[in-house]
Amino acid sequence: MNRAIQVRGLKKSYGSNIVLNELNFEIDKGETFALLGVNGAGKTTALECIEGLRKYDSGTITVNGKTGIQLQSSSLPAHIKPMEAVRLFAKWNRAKIDFTMLHALGVEETTKKQYIQLSTGQKRRLHLALALIGNPDIIFLDEPTAGLDVPARVSLHGQIRKLKSQGKTIVLASHDMAEVENLCDRIAILNHGNIAFCGTAAELTDKIGEKYFIHIKTRQGNSTFETDNIEDTLISLLDELKQKEIHILDIKVDRGTLEQHFIEMARRETE
Repeated sequence: MNRAIQVRGLKKSYGSNIVLNELNFEIDKGETFALLGVNGAGKTTALECIEGLRKYDSGTITVNGKTGIQLQSSSLPAHIKPMEAVRLFAKWNRAKIDFTMLHALGVEETTKKQYIQLSTGQKRRLHLALALIGNPDIIFLDEPTAGLDVPARVSLHGQIRKLKSQGKTIVLASHDMAEVENLCDRIAILNHGNIAFCGTAAELTDKIGEKYFIHIKTRQGNSTFETDNIEDTLISLLDELKQKEIHILDIKVDRGTLEQHFIEMARRETE
């Protein structure tokens, strides 16, 4: 069987609040698959149902392989040391400790520290190491780079790519469009308990278009401009500000937030 995960008709409600409304999707073995959504969209609930951590109302979930899970809110006792946690998880999983993997994730560098003394990046790498104990086939990562600085994010992205090269199936929950575009084969976007989109990053771009946001900071304040043509828009803005003798303090260009993409998708669906 080439499917790592199959979800059919998955429903989950809390009282009258429908969180998941008959979700249907599949994830292939060896695929890096992103489940996206704004806060409250249902992505964490969907993951927890698939992981077996939360009961669901109806539907079927088939998981073909051993799983490793890095939760969004992972935590350990404040005074436990990293290697103590590794040995504990290895015993629970009846697995040998992979010191090569620990070295690659930098866990060995923190052996003398207690958990409470670790930086956010060090904690995230430790959580990933614990998820990998037992050599799982399928790895769930819920907001794995949240709160990390740029070097830590780059390092963790490298580890995720390495896992993919080893044939692992990776299920990533994130709100960061740039991150999933760089890492994932396919993307599913949840919106109000439904899948609003499922496909490749290129297909998503075709659906919403090449949207960019130019943020300009001046002494008069901050302004944001939406465009599908960075060059022409930026030249026009700079020329206008120069003519008005407005001094520019900072300029930033980005692809926009997931919320902005949702707004664009919703606008098109109602037209």
